Amino acid sequence: MKLRVNGREFEVLKLLGRGKGGYSYLAADGARRFVVKQIHHEPCDYYQFGDKPASELRDYERLMRIGVPMPELIDADREGERILKEYVEGETIFELVWADRMPPEYLGQMRALCARLYAANTNIDYFPTNFVVRDGKLFYVDYECNDYTDEWNFENWGAKYWSCTPEFEEYERRRDG
Repeated sequence: MKLRVNGREFEVLKLLGRGKGGYSYLAADGARRFVVKQIHHEPCDYYQFGDKPASELRDYERLMRIGVPMPELIDADREGERILKEYVEGETIFELVWADRMPPEYLGQMRALCARLYAANTNIDYFPTNFVVRDGKLFYVDYECNDYTDEWNFENWGAKYWSCTPEFEEYERRRDG
């Protein structure tokens, strides 16, 4: 399968994941690997979207100002509803938790990141599939962010999935199910 971003063609190597807003694919142009996110319009009963491509760009800019480590946004194809971004190679926090190889320093990095986010009145999607570790550094590979609320902060929501908790195990059962 091939995907185009503003006329530039990419060979899809594999599906990386499906999120609330789109499908992310590992893709290559022959020289380098990238992530191509294809926006979808599938219903999500717990999240309301407006203009998804505009939200991606707006959220990217907001997170850049805050200093969140994340992949570079390379291109955005408004008509094709595709985002091209840097591919951050590494294991996800989800994979590390599942394999019982989660070092405590990644939680320390997350807490430091939360301090910056909360000071900027911002939450991100703390689910562990959204975080990749490269060379010991945590990267948020999604661009989704929202105004801060206690309900959706790391401590009250995300942390439930950063270790082998009952919530994490239930998610894994449903995913495999």
